[in-house]
Amino acid sequence: MAFGQWAAPFGIVFVADLLSAAMVLVTAIIGAVCIFYAMADLRDKPSYGMYHVLIHVLLAGVYGAFLTGDIFNLYVWFEVMLIASFGLMVLDAGKVQVDGAVKYVVLNLVSTLVFLLAIGLLYGATGTLNLADLHTKAQAIPTEAQALLSVLFLFAFAIKSALFPLFSWLPASYHTLPNAVVALFAGLLTKVGVYALIRLFTLVFPLAESGWQPLLIWVAGLTMLTGVLGAAAQFDIKRILSFHIISQIGYMIMGLAIYTPLALAGAIFYIVHHIIVKANLFLIGGFVERRYGSSHLSKLGGVYKSMPLLAFLFVIPAFSLAGFPPLSGFWGKFLVIKGSLHTEHYVLAATALVVGLLTIFSMTKIWSEAFWKPQPEETRSVALPKAVQLLYYTPIIVLTSTSLVIGFAAEPFFQFAMGAANQLLIPSAYVDAVLGGQL
Repeated sequence: MAFGQWAAPFGIVFVADLLSAAMVLVTAIIGAVCIFYAMADLRDKPSYGMYHVLIHVLLAGVYGAFLTGDIFNLYVWFEVMLIASFGLMVLDAGKVQVDGAVKYVVLNLVSTLVFLLAIGLLYGATGTLNLADLHTKAQAIPTEAQALLSVLFLFAFAIKSALFPLFSWLPASYHTLPNAVVALFAGLLTKVGVYALIRLFTLVFPLAESGWQPLLIWVAGLTMLTGVLGAAAQFDIKRILSFHIISQIGYMIMGLAIYTPLALAGAIFYIVHHIIVKANLFLIGGFVERRYGSSHLSKLGGVYKSMPLLAFLFVIPAFSLAGFPPLSGFWGKFLVIKGSLHTEHYVLAATALVVGLLTIFSMTKIWSEAFWKPQPEETRSVALPKAVQLLYYTPIIVLTSTSLVIGFAAEPFFQFAMGAANQLLIPSAYVDAVLGGQL
């Protein structure tokens, strides 16, 4: 779609290939369930109405980032997301929440400045900002300039994606947020950064030719390790899950770094799985926090006895995150690990397997401390009206069911991911659709 009937590459266009379509669909699902959940979780907040306004602005930014076919327009949508997310962070905020928001904004502003610098240099070198047009014109840039531009984009998107060693903003800020907000952030924000990396390093600067593939392989492994080790050291549900976002991003970048159709399909499959499962785990953790007044494991206990349905709904996404077959997380990990073995990246494959085992440790820690052990005497649970409980349970059940469908009927999702990966690695159809066959 060309806006204002200005044809590409002169005007702004929206483009939906298989990857974009999948990301938009899963964003719509997460947005809907989080808004539903917010009706129970945020209703008592003084600025309840503003939460809904900013959530929709944030969703608009995410949709725009997934659909835009113009790299400067991508920057604009990133800014929309940053403004809306900062607004959500400071609404009704206390000192701790504001401190986390400042760390989030400072590092993301650094990312924005580097991103804008890279866009300016790229425009100066090619005279275009349309992604399809850049597919051919970026190849004419001298090799040294290509290396500089691609590493600037890699740095900017690495902050957005919370890659090693640029992830400190995420665990410093996410655990301070209201539960409906953090579930939305956990499901979507870092995935926009991952999407931008995938789009840029397949369409504009093909990773295998950019010279940065070995670096990205190291970054993927270290992101997985540092995230899972950070989670293992935490004793707060939100902090554990926040560090696991970093860890699981490593699997997605692993698929991109290996840069084969199978590995890239695994990354796409894993992104869709992770958005659903991670948002669901934060929603479950938020429900527990609402009932017991805390998300710290030392103050929790007896959840299995008092809420057996919630305990069952926790086990499924927790096991999926750890990669238990035949749940959705298993298939995503299986594909990227198989891709790494095919390309003889044995150390990376071993790292991914070890991280999966350590993920089991963290999920087991939450289960044993919050769900299984007796409730501490000093902890009192709050009885919630049935209508409020229904508003909490419905989004969790929807996401758990979706995750089960992806896991138990993985074949069509795998075929879709393979189709999306082939479109990314052979982007001629994307280019023809945007430029009308004119190169």
